[in-house]
Amino acid sequence: MALWSIFLLALGVSADAFAVALGKGLQMRRFDVRHALVIAVTFGAFQAAMPLVGWVLGTQLNQFIAPVDHWIAFGLLALIGGKMIWEAFAKAEQREIESRLDVRELLVLAVATSIDALAVGISLAFVAVSIWEAIAVIGVTTAVLTFAGIVVGHRVGLRFRGPAEVIGGVILVLIGLKILLEHLGVIAF
Repeated sequence: MALWSIFLLALGVSADAFAVALGKGLQMRRFDVRHALVIAVTFGAFQAAMPLVGWVLGTQLNQFIAPVDHWIAFGLLALIGGKMIWEAFAKAEQREIESRLDVRELLVLAVATSIDALAVGISLAFVAVSIWEAIAVIGVTTAVLTFAGIVVGHRVGLRFRGPAEVIGGVILVLIGLKILLEHLGVIAF
């Protein structure tokens, strides 16, 4: 998998973290760089750890799954991307987010926004990719986008939440389709 594909994948899986960061930024009465950095690093670390866990699980099951791995990768990425797109258009109830940094809430949000990355890690076990490069790109991209999301959320508000989730979902679906089409010999990237 090319570096640009990994970067697009990282953008896709970090869309949830970006959307949550927008909300956290909106709730900050005054911009707090320390809180923004803690949130960004935490989200980035979880986004990096989950694909590694998924990759380990995927490689352990490789001998059983190899004949259909491209379909699994496509299915997981399409499902995750489709879910993100669906949630962007669904009228979800918005809850209040306090401006103080609650460690328990931060960890729950970090896990919730990185569950999709676990499934992505499973799909990475079935393609030619350096897992260390992938998790580094995913972690750093998520941390940077999370920090940017807090800044933007603080300045602008939640008006970009839906578009960020849609773009992230479309990216994941397209990467899944690319993996499938490459395996079937339709395209070569």
